[in-house]
Amino acid sequence: MTSSSTTTISLEETLKDILPEGKLDGKLPPVHLWQPEHSADIGMEIHADGSWWHEGSRINRDRLVKLFSRILRKDEDGQTWLVTPYEKVIVKVEDAPFLGVRVDRVGEPGRDQTLAFLTNLDDITLAGPEAPIRVETDPETGEPAPYVLVRGRLEAKLTRPVFYELVELAEPSPDDPDVLGVWSQGVFFPIGPAA
Repeated sequence: MTSSSTTTISLEETLKDILPEGKLDGKLPPVHLWQPEHSADIGMEIHADGSWWHEGSRINRDRLVKLFSRILRKDEDGQTWLVTPYEKVIVKVEDAPFLGVRVDRVGEPGRDQTLAFLTNLDDITLAGPEAPIRVETDPETGEPAPYVLVRGRLEAKLTRPVFYELVELAEPSPDDPDVLGVWSQGVFFPIGPAA
């Protein structure tokens, strides 16, 4: 990755341009529309525990991490970036960029319920046709790795307590009684075998 020699990436200055009033609420920036020419690798990482790192040092300012998360984008090729209208910075993601730290059920249990997930960075996503839940199973250990789509191609890995809550809400698939899953917004999401 390269950066233009005439420009220096200053993420904090860029964030001031994106959020001039410094407010986190409101609409997310349209990062999917931005196609900056300049890119760089400045040692940004998101570890599997949800922590953000820059050049080997943990970023401990929660507000800064939340601001960065608003301009995060994962492209079709699997690369994840912090994107501004002017430049983009590659972010190495160990697992998923977010953690699902809470789930709430709204509505009557079963087909009519909606599952709302809260991430470690205060994003809320409603599982359904536009935000699927998926579970990968490690072929060697059999350990499940559950995810929910937050936005774009960015997912949250569900923490163990949240996954256990999903298991408690699970019921047999309408198509296969040997598969358990959960409903949200009229969609059934398989989460594992019944036995």
